[in-house]
Amino acid sequence: MTETARTEFHHVSVLLEETVAGLVRDPDGIYVDCTLGGGGHSHRIAEMLTECGRIIGIDQDAEAIAAAKERLKDARCRVDVVHSNFSHLASVLEREDAPLVDGVVFDLGVSSHQIDTAGRGFSYMHDAPLDMRMDTGKSFSAYAVVNTYREEELDRIFHDYGEERWGRRIAKFIVKARAEKPIERTGELVDIICKAVPKAARQSGGHPAKRIFQAIRIEVNNELGILAEAFQTAVHHLKPGGRIAIITFHSLEDRIAKQTLKELARGCICPPEIPVCTCHHAPEIRLIGKAKAASAEECGRNPRARSAKLRIAEKLP
Repeated sequence: MTETARTEFHHVSVLLEETVAGLVRDPDGIYVDCTLGGGGHSHRIAEMLTECGRIIGIDQDAEAIAAAKERLKDARCRVDVVHSNFSHLASVLEREDAPLVDGVVFDLGVSSHQIDTAGRGFSYMHDAPLDMRMDTGKSFSAYAVVNTYREEELDRIFHDYGEERWGRRIAKFIVKARAEKPIERTGELVDIICKAVPKAARQSGGHPAKRIFQAIRIEVNNELGILAEAFQTAVHHLKPGGRIAIITFHSLEDRIAKQTLKELARGCICPPEIPVCTCHHAPEIRLIGKAKAASAEECGRNPRARSAKLRIAEKLP
């Protein structure tokens, strides 16, 4: 990757110090960054490791991988970068001969670079082809969602993934518009959304396309469908005392993270009507404190940190 390309890849890691401080317990350990991005968290982790330490970075975005390799090229610890999705975490660790690791971090959502790169189609602020693929090697894109999903399916994802109160009306307007010609660009979609949302509702609550774009992006990349299993897999591959750190950016992600960690930290799972435990189910992890939010100072520097939450848990012996 050229120096120019490296400079163009810009992503500010949120809750960086809090995450790494809570994650790294052994400077000689193995740490997995499941959402490598531009290498922000991995770079900070690498600074805390010795030459005996190791980082395994996973990302499905080829541009992110190139930027991360450049950023981590001078790390004193071993760094292995893998082009994959963290839904394949178990097979990645098997191939990397790392069945047990000391820490795993997930920094969820879309990166600053993906949002700011107009041609990727993630932003409602830039006119671009309807894309939104985190892995550009995949064929399924936002174009397919917008132009082939039935009205009922669009309404479902707008409600479930965007929590959009005007989802049904927006779905109806999309179907009507595409009957005349395919919707090919983000600008066209934004115009349709703005026409569908009543004027009074557009006066508050941010840009009317924000939640719709979020919902389509989640659908294209199956972002929520892979989370619970990925968190469980990560915990399964932790050494005793190893830690998992999860950074979420909206309530849907955080709900899954909170519930999954809560279940893994649970002891007895017998029905409440049974007076004496017979399941002998043991918790796998202990929760480390409560969810942390970004400081007011960080939010001032980086507005995208405002919705972030960090959850950390430790593997029990």
